[in-house]
Amino acid sequence: MASRTLPIIVIFSVFLTGVVSADENLRNLANKLFGTIPETMPGSEKDTPEKIELGEKLYFEKALSVNKSQSCNTCHNILNGGSGSDNLKTSVGALGIMGRRNSLTTWNAGFQFAQFWDARAKDLEEQAKFPLLNPNEMALPSEDIAVKRLEEMGYLNLFQQAFPEQDSPLNFDNITLALSAFQRTLITHDRFDDFQNGDDDALTQLEKDGFQTFVVKGCNACHNGPLMGGKLLIKMGLVKPYPNTEDKGRAEVTGNPAQNFLFKVPPLRHVAQTYPYFHDGAGETLEEAVRDTGWHQLGIRLSEKEVDEISAFLRALNNTKKMSFQDK
Repeated sequence: MASRTLPIIVIFSVFLTGVVSADENLRNLANKLFGTIPETMPGSEKDTPEKIELGEKLYFEKALSVNKSQSCNTCHNILNGGSGSDNLKTSVGALGIMGRRNSLTTWNAGFQFAQFWDARAKDLEEQAKFPLLNPNEMALPSEDIAVKRLEEMGYLNLFQQAFPEQDSPLNFDNITLALSAFQRTLITHDRFDDFQNGDDDALTQLEKDGFQTFVVKGCNACHNGPLMGGKLLIKMGLVKPYPNTEDKGRAEVTGNPAQNFLFKVPPLRHVAQTYPYFHDGAGETLEEAVRDTGWHQLGIRLSEKEVDEISAFLRALNNTKKMSFQDK
């Protein structure tokens, strides 16, 4: 009896294995090309609960803008459904001056090789200094003003708790250190992570098809690593010229014309939540951004089916973490 039923069992087992292997092969490819987002950021080992708590308060502190009208969260809103940006084409500074570039999300920022579209800051600590003192952004006239305001507001005790080894802890460098400590807690989670960790049902079939199209079309050449971006600078208009030729990107930092139009490749994690798109905010919808990226960066005209598939996959990267702070 056993010998007569064996072929049926083997055939059934092969059938089941084939069904499972389709998702398993896709998962193996995903883990090979991308991998899941790490649980901790580089540098977080030096962060303490006291530094993080202080950094959180400073992230929402409007006194760090010249007219006390804006905080970091104004342009990098972590309370608006997981975006970490303001969803404006370009941000407006404390003095009403329109910025030149789209506001980048602060979620996962500490995993990236550099900060800002033009990579002018090497880490979160250096990045934090720019908007506070930039006359087009928070526009504080000096570092001393920031320190004086916080001292007058009773922040000294919190700085003493966060930096107990220092005699005079309330200083500008420690403001940026605390802000970066808090930002290192801003790590997203999405359904693509769940799929890579073994949950076959985390993605729909359309999203799985979109992932395959994303890879087949070569999108992962630039959007690589766990964040699907944030690892390198690439020319905007790599194959087909990009319409905006006024913003020279990295070249404006280095003065090297060979670096004209080089911009940091933006991460695609929770990209559907960080509209509009590109450094100038010219891509209004996710589908438009997918379509235009295919043309300008790859030199291909994606079909509407391909655009829909890739867009569906990118929406599976939505940040599922929700931040909830009191009295912000």
